[in-house]
Amino acid sequence: MIRPAPLLKPVFLALACSVASPLAAAADHIDDLFAELQDPGTENWQGVESEIWQEWSKSGSAAMDLLLQRGREAMEAGDLDAAIDHLTALTDHAPEFAEGWNARATAFYQEGKLGLAVADIERTLALNPRHFGALSGFGMILEELGHPGRALEVYDAALAIHPHQPSVEEAIERIKRELGEQEI
Repeated sequence: MIRPAPLLKPVFLALACSVASPLAAAADHIDDLFAELQDPGTENWQGVESEIWQEWSKSGSAAMDLLLQRGREAMEAGDLDAAIDHLTALTDHAPEFAEGWNARATAFYQEGKLGLAVADIERTLALNPRHFGALSGFGMILEELGHPGRALEVYDAALAIHPHQPSVEEAIERIKRELGEQEI
């Protein structure tokens, strides 16, 4: 192993700090956003949620961000084949970027390929366990597949991370009514 000369150690430390500082700052920022999101008194939770989605959408590479953008635009245009192509290129080239997997899971879900969507959701959650969007999507799939009890567990997990999700709260209430756990 090559060891830096003693005079170069400060240079290496400065370089390491210059790379680590933005990463640490981004992690601290998202932690702060989640703390704010979990506060029941947060009135602007939609703005906080939006900031979290923006942070999640940053891959660290302009080319990968462009693939994500093109994939999302193709989904919005209803061109699921193109969306999946863009997002597959993204997951191939940036396999550690959770939002690429989540976006492709959404495209697979919209195309009715639930098994592929679940596989991508699992990868998303392995990379980003706080991904409330992936959890919500997984809950929807479980409901669709006729597993309301398991869907309820997943929705509860999503709500524990992001307690300001009206659609998830509605799904929980609906499932509890269906299971006879809540009076109408």
